[in-house]
Amino acid sequence: MKRTLVSLLLISLFIGIAAFPLPSQASEREREDIAAQYKWNLSDIYASWEKWETGLATLESLMDEFAALKGTLSQGPDALYRALELNDRLNILAYRVYRYPQLTSDLDTRDQFVSQKLQQVQLLFAKFGTATAWFNPELLQIPWETVDAWLHESPRMEPYIFGISDLYRQQEHVLDEDKERILSFFSTFNGTPRSIYTELSTSDIDFPTVTLSTGEELRMTSGNYSKTLATNRNQEDRRLAFETHYQVYAENKNTYSAIYNAVCQRDWAAAQARNYASTLSAALDGNNIPTEVYENLVTTVKENADPLHRYIALRKKTLGLEEYHSYDGSITLSDFDKNYPYEDIKDWIIASVKPLGKDYQQKLKAALSAGWIDVFENTGKRPGAYSANVYGIHPYMLMNYNETLDNVFTLAHELGHTMHTTLSNENQPFALHSYTIFVAEVASTFNERLLLDYLLEKSKDPRERVALLQQAIRNISGTFFFQTLLADYEWQVHQLVEQGNPITANTLSGIMGELMTTYYGDEFVKDDLLDFVWARIGHFYRTPYYVYQYATSFAASAALYDKVMHAGKKDRKQALDQYLTLLKSGGNDYPIEQLRKAGVDLTQAQAITAVIRQLDELVSLLEKELQKL
Repeated sequence: MKRTLVSLLLISLFIGIAAFPLPSQASEREREDIAAQYKWNLSDIYASWEKWETGLATLESLMDEFAALKGTLSQGPDALYRALELNDRLNILAYRVYRYPQLTSDLDTRDQFVSQKLQQVQLLFAKFGTATAWFNPELLQIPWETVDAWLHESPRMEPYIFGISDLYRQQEHVLDEDKERILSFFSTFNGTPRSIYTELSTSDIDFPTVTLSTGEELRMTSGNYSKTLATNRNQEDRRLAFETHYQVYAENKNTYSAIYNAVCQRDWAAAQARNYASTLSAALDGNNIPTEVYENLVTTVKENADPLHRYIALRKKTLGLEEYHSYDGSITLSDFDKNYPYEDIKDWIIASVKPLGKDYQQKLKAALSAGWIDVFENTGKRPGAYSANVYGIHPYMLMNYNETLDNVFTLAHELGHTMHTTLSNENQPFALHSYTIFVAEVASTFNERLLLDYLLEKSKDPRERVALLQQAIRNISGTFFFQTLLADYEWQVHQLVEQGNPITANTLSGIMGELMTTYYGDEFVKDDLLDFVWARIGHFYRTPYYVYQYATSFAASAALYDKVMHAGKKDRKQALDQYLTLLKSGGNDYPIEQLRKAGVDLTQAQAITAVIRQLDELVSLLEKELQKL
């Protein structure tokens, strides 16, 4: 949420997940056993902790310099520019100072030395928030007509026009200096639920070891759990993996529910403090997203889940199962369990983006070079996958690659984020380089669709083609349907908090259970442990009201893909130019407007129902392919 114009970046991670189940990872190994070419090169940021300490000290000095500007803004455009330009320098340095310990910590979340360094940065950011609480209220004391004239007095002010105009749009939600200062004291505390969740779900979690039907003993970590579900054709093994993995969350249900209650109470308190009618309107207002977009998404998807039900029925029939469970959702519909070595898929992904032009291809190839991606899982490493920007350096991608088809598409997904970030960094000034979460999943899912096309054309094996079609359908069911289910869930829970209702583990599990039945239908047997999905979804605890944007971005991406790939030659060039312009535009406009310029209007229901029709068509195609097989 862009609530303040001047602030340090508590830099958001664009975390790409394959939602149901979570991203799979390989069996655990020690970090020293992994070759350097498959690891991050963090020396691109700082060569040593001593260099980082110097950067931290410089950052603190610049903060003091910025705080000294209090009371100067009314002096004219020169004073305003001085503050804005200094804020840019602060934030550019903040990227490096924050990312160095944060990325290092993600490689081994158990490292207390690194955790202390990260806490140093977070405390410094909190101090800066307090020291700069004056800026927005002071600027808003100046009449808009005066500020508007200052903004157009010379080209140097151009990068700041959009941000300042947006601040005045949100003026009713910006408090006076004293109140803003009081709220700033809570900035560190506001991140406490997220930190507790991370420690409980990553650092302190202890997954049991199970013995599969083959006699193999496997510790049921998030990675091993997901890989078992994706590759083990024995339903009893999958059931054992599911129950063992989820039981860990069920046993800690009261702690997880207390954390989530704290998240929702925090969100409602912040919304009320800033004069919003609801947590939803507070969450969406920062990017000027109408609440109708969220409401229409949830309503439309919930009412049009028949294609998903049809897919589940097809899977149940094809797999020959008497009962279909959540842990049956990842196994391929043919006896196809091919491994995809990392070195092979790099070339395929580069080839797949050829429709986006040579420049895009070359930049993506550079992103696959050594130092940008941390490829394999190791003991203590954060699970999942993401792409994280370090402005002025390059993005860093975290993977836990395990050679499954799912991870092939996860890599393509994260490279889409990285390309979006790279193009935005290259084409926008710092003040406008950061794109919103609302458009963040467009490039990632577009890349996945291009890879699907490439692999379908490349493969002559009917078993692999069925697996690829299944991958495409799972992409829609996971990125579009399941993320909408999660959006529906957190909206319902937040509304309970807003109405003053108590939140317990039973409350949370009850809502999740009802939604699972509604979205997945009667062919789907809902195991009781599945009610605890809410304890596994990190976005609930780290970035509330985030997940709906997976669905809206997927809808936008599908529409843009059709425009680029299926238009006539002349229209196709225009559509490609509009798409690349979107990726280059950073945060230079509201995301709804950026997408509208690219040719997609998410205020219209057609963008939502188009994806549902696409799923229906893919299920029909899969039926035909299965008959041939």
